[in-house]
Amino acid sequence: LVQVVESGGGSVQAGGSLRLSCAASGVTSSADCMGWFRQAPGREREGVAVIYNRSGSKSYGDSVQGRFTISQDNAKNTVYLQMNSLKPEDTAMYYCAAGYGWTCRLNGLSKNGYNYWGQGTQVTVSS
Repeated sequence: LVQVVESGGGSVQAGGSLRLSCAASGVTSSADCMGWFRQAPGREREGVAVIYNRSGSKSYGDSVQGRFTISQDNAKNTVYLQMNSLKPEDTAMYYCAAGYGWTCRLNGLSKNGYNYWGQGTQVTVSS
């Protein structure tokens, strides 16, 4: 059974930082992609960051490039999202997901390539 559980969300003022964690059981490093997504009310789910397990390479959404960093601790089966210089427009529910197969390898920032999703953790940034 694959389970993905996010934690670390909260409320912070603009300019602050948060670190999200994603504990993945039953997934390990066999997943092709581990990604972070976010969804604000009334908006589409947006790809934030992805780490490709086969190559170790990472990609980021344009809106978070240079501010967010994705990392992975394989020994702990945990993926992190370090978020710095947070802005009010970063306010959203953040989701972690595990993807298998060529779809996520082709574009890890597309939600279509992911098979398993967590329940989400809320991030609220006030101005």
